[in-house]
Amino acid sequence: MFERGRLANDNPPRLRSFDDKGNRLDLVEYHPSYHELMRESIGSGLHVSTWQHDATPAPAPAEVARAARYYMVAQIENGHMCPVTMTRAAVAALGAEPGLAAQLMPKVGSATYDPRFAPWWEKTGITLGMGMTEKQGGTDVRANTTTALPSGDEYRLTGHKWFMSAPMSDAFLVLAQAPT
Repeated sequence: MFERGRLANDNPPRLRSFDDKGNRLDLVEYHPSYHELMRESIGSGLHVSTWQHDATPAPAPAEVARAARYYMVAQIENGHMCPVTMTRAAVAALGAEPGLAAQLMPKVGSATYDPRFAPWWEKTGITLGMGMTEKQGGTDVRANTTTALPSGDEYRLTGHKWFMSAPMSDAFLVLAQAPT
């Protein structure tokens, strides 16, 4: 595992903007060792061990067990823990939308890491990222100017995020100002 961590860090992710035919991709490519680390952490449930399948919190001892396991994995390689952590954290937001949780949690809760560049509904397991930071606000998310306007059953986002965690994720929790 330490060798996988070394290889993942010696071979940083690369942005592949276009495919061989010139079509826009915006694909972030990772070294195979990174994917092996992800497979181990997702396979062991580190990304959802504190959640039930309906996006409600698991009993309190799950937090202690996860913290111990997280600490051990972080000793090996911490970079792959971003998508693992963001997936775990974004599940809380799914709890506010039971219909969406019912749709996504079977894929989020899967113990199968699926690194394919494909739509989430075609994958066996998915990870969740987050978009919070904007240039003018830095870490002060209250200063965000991105807006979310209702559009049917969905929202239309307008704005600019300076940093998106885990860019290869299959879905994102994006912070935005919505009408009250």
